[in-house]
Amino acid sequence: MPKTSLYNMEGAAIGEVELSEELFAAPINTAAMHLVVRSILANQRQGTQSALTRAEVRGGGIKIYRQKGTGRARHSSNRAPIFTHGGVVFAPKPRDYRLSVNKKVKRIAMKSALTSKVNDNEIIVYNALDIENPKTKEMVKVLNAMNVGKALIVLSDKDEIVERAARNIPGVKTTLVSTLNVYEILKYNTLILTKDSVAKIEEVYA
Repeated sequence: MPKTSLYNMEGAAIGEVELSEELFAAPINTAAMHLVVRSILANQRQGTQSALTRAEVRGGGIKIYRQKGTGRARHSSNRAPIFTHGGVVFAPKPRDYRLSVNKKVKRIAMKSALTSKVNDNEIIVYNALDIENPKTKEMVKVLNAMNVGKALIVLSDKDEIVERAARNIPGVKTTLVSTLNVYEILKYNTLILTKDSVAKIEEVYA
């Protein structure tokens, strides 16, 4: 069973915490992670882009000059794509970019992402994040004690004090176990957990 150090908010190791082998020591499936990340990014796209084709643009109902004898190329409409104010070739239209991924693949990708963080020593587990005041400097002090830069802080339950203390720090984001996803785990250099959030992750995703 994998283990990692347990820290207090001053950055001192106060013990070890055992991690679920099923979640934090699983085989890494890069294909599953890639598919899930693609689906997350694709599902964020609005897909509302739109432009007019030559059939939809206003005007151009009459042949602009006779077919033969002018010495110029033959044209039927001044709304062809080569003209100013003409239509757009292969104009983009509203569409749904959504990709569906089955639950089994999502679970494999989540286990792979968590395992990769453990393997790369990019996971920090705190005993608790008991910040007294919702001040940015309080959270900066906690992060600097562990020399943390770009980080994702995973909370077991909503904690407004921690969220407010971290929200103005560039490259730092807070999220809940219930909304944790593979893309955010891989996006941030360090995954910060508490003992409570580790227990909840093991309860939800194991």
